[in-house]
Amino acid sequence: MKVLVLYYSMYGHIHTMARAVAEGIEEVDDTRAVLRRVPETLPAEVLEKMGATEAQEAMDNIEVATLNDLEEADAIIFGTPTRFGNMCAQMRQFLDSTGGLWQKGALVGKVGSVFTSSNTQHGGQESTILSFHITLLHHGMLIAGLPYTFDGQMRTDEITGGSPYGASTIAGIAGGDGSREPSKNELSAARFQGRHVATIAAKLIK
Repeated sequence: MKVLVLYYSMYGHIHTMARAVAEGIEEVDDTRAVLRRVPETLPAEVLEKMGATEAQEAMDNIEVATLNDLEEADAIIFGTPTRFGNMCAQMRQFLDSTGGLWQKGALVGKVGSVFTSSNTQHGGQESTILSFHITLLHHGMLIAGLPYTFDGQMRTDEITGGSPYGASTIAGIAGGDGSREPSKNELSAARFQGRHVATIAAKLIK
């Protein structure tokens, strides 16, 4: 079985979460995680001014996704940073190119799931995931989130991302400078979500 982890990451937070999701996927027997990133739409000089060049270079070994990657996957887990409570433009543009897949029902019946990041604790993580689900429903996908069987969902002893809708991370707390890396609990949530989606997909394709 093949589970696609399709994401966009500007500063590396979603990339780190995506790797944790992939680890969870591969805990399921006979399952392979495939990491792909959506095409960048910003010019190199803009990324440099935004201080994202180093993080982008660290992801150079991740192949850019094609529509075939989505069609060949048994399940797809999407990762996007939050932009004003919605998915980022790079992800939106890629999804807007999937009309051909929609027309032939290529994704109907596949499990779909979403994880995200935001710069602040309440920066639109839940609205980003929930609004992302609309696109998955139009494709006829079966939505999976992050259930409360993940114990870290109930933590109140630390600041952490994560909701019933999907794993998430907070990129910057003090001054919103983006320096915060995904916490142990957030990475555990991402692994759990990957394993959860793969487990459901394995049952569906039997």
